[in-house]
Amino acid sequence: MDPILLSIDQIDDHNAQRLDALRDEYDSLGRALARRGIDIDTVKARVAGFSLALPTWGAGRGGTRFAKFPIPGEPTNIHEKLQDCGLVQTLGRVTPRVSPHFPWDKVSDYAALREEAAALGLGFDAVNSNTFQDQPGQRHSYRNGSLSATDAGAREQAIAHNVECIEIGRKLGSKALTVWVGDGTNFPGQQDLGASLDRYLASAAEVYSALPDDWRMLLEHKMYEPAFYSSVISDWGSSILAAQTLGPKAQCLVDLGHHAPNVNIEQIVARLHRFGKLGGFHFNDSKYGDDDLDSGSINPHQLFLVFNELVEAELNPRDGFDPAYMIDQSHNVTDPIESMLSSAEAIAGAFAKAVLVDRAELLAAQDANDVMMGFQALRRAYRTDVSPLVAMARIEAGGAADPIALYRLLGWRERTAQERTPVGLGAGIV
Repeated sequence: MDPILLSIDQIDDHNAQRLDALRDEYDSLGRALARRGIDIDTVKARVAGFSLALPTWGAGRGGTRFAKFPIPGEPTNIHEKLQDCGLVQTLGRVTPRVSPHFPWDKVSDYAALREEAAALGLGFDAVNSNTFQDQPGQRHSYRNGSLSATDAGAREQAIAHNVECIEIGRKLGSKALTVWVGDGTNFPGQQDLGASLDRYLASAAEVYSALPDDWRMLLEHKMYEPAFYSSVISDWGSSILAAQTLGPKAQCLVDLGHHAPNVNIEQIVARLHRFGKLGGFHFNDSKYGDDDLDSGSINPHQLFLVFNELVEAELNPRDGFDPAYMIDQSHNVTDPIESMLSSAEAIAGAFAKAVLVDRAELLAAQDANDVMMGFQALRRAYRTDVSPLVAMARIEAGGAADPIALYRLLGWRERTAQERTPVGLGAGIV
């Protein structure tokens, strides 16, 4: 497929029909913010500097343990995934990087893949290893664990795979390795809970020792699934202890869906930042568990509160504070491109609202134990409709005023359906 996903003229024509109305809304918001002592152009500049990564696996239709319902034109390889992610970036202008997953995205020539991505306006973010699935021809099974397995052969195999991912990442220009393992137990007595953590730490230390000097190792925790009785790295406490044990290049990655229901995730963000271990964030939303729903679709207020802490951390950085932000969703019933566009806008909007918080007012209320005024400082920012501001930043970066509307006019699925091999039925997230 031609790397030119759509022409500048198509975007310009689309924007010309909407620009007058958008300017009117932007100016109105600017006047309202000015009355609060906020310069809208300054906030817009902050939003223009915000970005996050797309997961290559997010370009495909997800699934459940029960079924997967593919759509025409769905990508079947890394090259087609890059095309779809490139289109999301072209339209939305807030997702200039992709995060690949191996071995799902393996190719023979990574220098060429890096050039291919660059031609689509994309760079590479953290690389992700996969030791939660067995692959064809794999010598040792991960059925009973990977980095923490009792089988030394399985542990060595998992270590070697993570080191291989680091080498691939170096070729792609990445600077981080994300490690999530499905290791754990489904029955009491299945494993020694202390010994399994010791094995994980010993294995992770070998991976850590292979990191280049300017790389980070992002440890991702998850409360449950696929192990339902215990998980080796089950919560932020286990994650930060592991990161502190491994060393300064190890940090914690927070996924919004990987916690018990009603856990105060924004407090976790603040705690991890306090100890210099906040490495990154995977954005999605949930209703019951690790649902991987579209960001901001269920609890946009929580997304805002999380960003309130992230902006606070940005304003008071610890050494090395450079969080890796990524969308991490499973699009089971929607067009993945539309979901990623919608989520990117919701995430950028939550960031913009957090920037609007009057920090001086908030701090004064906190110091005075004025509960209501502290809450109102946050609520005033949250109630603000920042969509004109986010849209204007997107247009000025070369994107579309209404990305989903323009995407639907392009006939992208109809076009790719003619050029791509159909995806078969199945189950699972990929």
